[in-house]
Amino acid sequence: MKIFETVKQSVTARQAAERYGLEVNVHGMALCPFHEDHHPSLKLDERFYCFGCHASGDVIDFTAKLFGIGPKDAAEKLAGDFGITPRPPTESNIHKRHAEPRPDLERLCIFGLRDYLRLLRIWRLRYEPSEQGGQMDDRFVESCQMEATVNFFLDALIAGNPALRERVLGALLKDGSIYKLQAYVEKRKKEEPSHAGEYQPCA
Repeated sequence: MKIFETVKQSVTARQAAERYGLEVNVHGMALCPFHEDHHPSLKLDERFYCFGCHASGDVIDFTAKLFGIGPKDAAEKLAGDFGITPRPPTESNIHKRHAEPRPDLERLCIFGLRDYLRLLRIWRLRYEPSEQGGQMDDRFVESCQMEATVNFFLDALIAGNPALRERVLGALLKDGSIYKLQAYVEKRKKEEPSHAGEYQPCA
């Protein structure tokens, strides 16, 4: 439906959260309204993801969950609250949507992927089998399986054409995948023996 696409193109989850009373800090984090949250665990930008209860979705999903209403009612509420009127898509609008990158979201994904890549490289060195035919640690196997994929995503976001960057960005943001990856990396880093300087964030 046109109203769904128009709303999602016009309003971010962060804008809706701020409009509906959530205090969002400079890092895009807020107390999650979907569970008893004492420390900001809700990440908000174009979409939302909670590191505590794992709620995630787009601006319509957020509004529907916040007010306990259906997606159509949520879209109509957003349209009314933000003064949005459905408009037919034009060739220029479609081209603009897919051709222009979103720098903040790209930066978020690049940082998340770089942290994961750093962890994979540490695992490859630390858990490489000591002898040929020896049992392979799951972390070494994961590093072998995932490093090329992560490098492809990073190359696409850093040097790819706008259409490729948009496709990769969409895949990473779908269902909060990049936020789940960040949470996974943080969890696995805490499980690792500490080595000074190994887990410094990538620039």
